Amino acid sequence: MDQPRIFPNRQRLAEAAASEAARILKEAIAAAGKARLIAATGASQLEFLAALTADKSVDWPRVELFHLDEYIGLPNAHPASFAKYIKERIIIPTGITRYYLLDGARDPGEVTAEAGRRIQAAPVDLALVGIGENGHLAFNDPPADFDTSEPYIIVSLDEACRRQQVGEGWFATIADVPRRAISMSIRQILGANQILCIVPDRRKAQAVRDTLHGPITPLVPASILRTHARAALFLDKESASLLQP
Repeated sequence: MDQPRIFPNRQRLAEAAASEAARILKEAIAAAGKARLIAATGASQLEFLAALTADKSVDWPRVELFHLDEYIGLPNAHPASFAKYIKERIIIPTGITRYYLLDGARDPGEVTAEAGRRIQAAPVDLALVGIGENGHLAFNDPPADFDTSEPYIIVSLDEACRRQQVGEGWFATIADVPRRAISMSIRQILGANQILCIVPDRRKAQAVRDTLHGPITPLVPASILRTHARAALFLDKESASLLQP
């Protein structure tokens, strides 16, 4: 992983990360005629995705899109559905026509198998990820499975992860947050040619410090990003506030 890139606020972070993501996508399209993209969701990605999708220099119809995770048992019309988030914040603004959305209302075994076949059909050029308050990567909560070779897996969500979803306003109470989800696996995320990790906000500061300066361990799932040669971490001054100067 590269040294973290730290910006004075969320908007500057978003603009810089969007510029880098657009550059990577355009290079992939120039080289192969297409780009394969994995996108994260959640409150931390809003400014970044707005900046990225506004970039019309990317030939978006040549981009194939996947996302990281989805709640099991949640219909796509639910306000907290990540498929709904992806459609509204990436697909509609860009006009992307090639995409695979995880469907939380379908049989999760069928969805993981189908999504796995599609994601493994060709290399992934770029993965856009965040870090959870508990250090999770996608919905791989601690202790994460660093070993499975399955591209998508069924996971149980820990209480810290579920409380984060309430804190971000996606659900009214923790009782409303599903206990299980479909998640892209750690090894599948690491299989992307390049990874951009976008992490604003003070509430992520401890997870960022543990990711960068603690042991590489399933107890801090995002710490595994340090093993990827082409991963870049984008922080604002708040998320970087516990790092040594």
